[in-house]
Amino acid sequence: MVAIPVGLIVLITLIDLLAPSHIHLGPLLVVAPAITLSFAGPRTTGLIGALAVAAQILIAALRGGFDLNHQVQIAALTVLSLLITAYAREQRRRHGELARVRSVSEATQRVVLRPLPHRLGPLRVASLYMAAEDEAQIGGDLYAATRVKECTRVIIGDVRGKGLTSISDASVLMGAFREAAHLTPSLLELIDLLERSVCRHLAEHIGTASVEHDGAEQPRPGADEELREHFITALLLDIPDEGPVMYMASCGHPPPLLLRDGGQVITLHPANPGPPLGMCELPRSSGDPGTPETMPFEDGDTLLLYTDGVVEARAPDGTFYPLAQRVAQWCGSGPEGLLHHIRRDLLAHVGGRLGDDAAMVVIQRSPALHPVQQLKRKIPANSAHGG
Repeated sequence: MVAIPVGLIVLITLIDLLAPSHIHLGPLLVVAPAITLSFAGPRTTGLIGALAVAAQILIAALRGGFDLNHQVQIAALTVLSLLITAYAREQRRRHGELARVRSVSEATQRVVLRPLPHRLGPLRVASLYMAAEDEAQIGGDLYAATRVKECTRVIIGDVRGKGLTSISDASVLMGAFREAAHLTPSLLELIDLLERSVCRHLAEHIGTASVEHDGAEQPRPGADEELREHFITALLLDIPDEGPVMYMASCGHPPPLLLRDGGQVITLHPANPGPPLGMCELPRSSGDPGTPETMPFEDGDTLLLYTDGVVEARAPDGTFYPLAQRVAQWCGSGPEGLLHHIRRDLLAHVGGRLGDDAAMVVIQRSPALHPVQQLKRKIPANSAHGG
């Protein structure tokens, strides 16, 4: 790459020396350090700038001496080369800072968003997190899964906003889910616990923020409005090891897709979706929307969970990504293959750059795994009979 600016310097110098005396191409030498800035650091840029100044001095020496015109050209080229070199140095410093911030952001994201195991009971699982390439912002998309007796409990969610606030809200919800998932027998009770945890977190960090006025503490202006703007959409599932069903509770989250052989795609719209978590003014009880619903999930079925960053991804012409239409062609690909196809197709749809973070989880009920589960139950019984 360095050969390009060096070649330009040589070419411009030769043409300037061979051109008529009233034609001066020396000012074009500034193009060389400017081009170098796009691919090299400050040291190389400075060297190319110095070479350009030397070429300008050579032109002046061979074309009648250092008259006022040549002196101005040399001075101007020197100043511009110094400015370009200084900019290159600042650019490298900013790139280093951004790389460090991104590294910290990715580490934080990995702590909150732990990788899902590839198998959970009779289920095959795959997950994918696609970060938006927007500086070093951390998204609030989240997912987790855990085993509860003979059942797999799953959550996927999306925190409103980006940055440290969203990752804080996501970490609170993930911590509450990992603890409460083993303590509550039903999804409705789990939602109640998660709602209380999120509301308590929001109240501590936003809602109860106060300022001192005339010796007394008063709520910070705008705290109530800010509290209402913080919420988390979530979808929770209980998937029993046995039986062709699952139990689903939606808290304002996009509905999952059920994929079956033959390209059949079914959108599992909840009959009574509940409000997002964090809408603390809305009480939740067994009669409220959000009560778990029974959904079909048979052997060989594949379930696709996703956040709104997938379906709201826009193409350059403004069209949204048609997820349900696209996945029909990949129904038999398996969890990992399905995510691979969606990722590649989604990036192609948006032109290679996502505007928002996106998360996806694929769960497939695999008949091949059921005999292993049955064998585990038979061994203790046979051992006890034999004893």
